[in-house]
Amino acid sequence: MTLEAFADTIVPGEKRHPDDHAIAGVSTGGGAVTSGALELLSHPAGGLADVLEPLSMGLNAQAAGYAQAQSLALDEALPPFVALPFEHRTALVQQLVGPENPEKGMWVGLALFSNMAFDSAAHISTADALAAGHPGLLTIGYAPPGPDRLWRFEPASYGRPLAPMHPHTTASGSPA
Repeated sequence: MTLEAFADTIVPGEKRHPDDHAIAGVSTGGGAVTSGALELLSHPAGGLADVLEPLSMGLNAQAAGYAQAQSLALDEALPPFVALPFEHRTALVQQLVGPENPEKGMWVGLALFSNMAFDSAAHISTADALAAGHPGLLTIGYAPPGPDRLWRFEPASYGRPLAPMHPHTTASGSPA
């Protein structure tokens, strides 16, 4: 839940259900969480899978300290980062990734993976992501593949040649 709340702070989305505490619901449509941030973070190829629990614990410790410094009362039934109101989540994340924070590298990495889940669906094939209605790829207008799951593009990107062929170009396309 904590890592979902962090991912939602990076790329917000709408709540999945009324009692969703991880997603703050400050945006419409799907955000990082519904785009698969946890799946990407947990993927062995990403290198973070083994440290997600310590990262979550560290994030909650940071949130508890932040809440105390801001005199915020948090819902004790929730992890501290999840219990923070969205504007305080963003303020804390801004501190964590700030240039003066000596631990910023791990928080920036977590933020990058959260964003990557949304804008590239790096944890699944692009064709599968689009077929499943991946919110990030659809939001950025990623073109779907053809029926054979392959992408093809017109021979000239604007429907016309961009420049005339040089007269000494060989049949293979090499300059003479």
